[in-house]
Amino acid sequence: MQKHGQGQNRLGHPKGFETGVDMKEIIAYCGLSCQECGAFLAKNRDTDKSAEVADRWSKILNIALRPEDIYCDGCKADSGIRFRYCASCAIRRCAKERLVPTCADCGEHVCRKLEEFFQMVPTSRQRLEDLRSRSK
Repeated sequence: MQKHGQGQNRLGHPKGFETGVDMKEIIAYCGLSCQECGAFLAKNRDTDKSAEVADRWSKILNIALRPEDIYCDGCKADSGIRFRYCASCAIRRCAKERLVPTCADCGEHVCRKLEEFFQMVPTSRQRLEDLRSRSK
């Protein structure tokens, strides 16, 4: 199992982010980059990747995850193939109710839900801030 290093956050996502890309198309409501997410990368049913991510996230999130729980097309995808947590994600539910492309577009940015999430994935804060600054 690969452990997160200096270049990754607790979920194993890279700490940096690319600029110069239309990030609203690849960024989850909360600011996670789907292209850097283990669940999104495992969506092609890469069983080694899925098992690795399931093992790591089970320990971090303190829930039992199987490789098949990991497959995800992104929380905005119409396919319905999402990481198991997305069904109960308060940030996703809120953004969908408010009809915003990301939390960066919300009038209540930054809310308590996001602040709690940023404690676990601080790079999401920077992504959302970058999106906000681009939309001004």
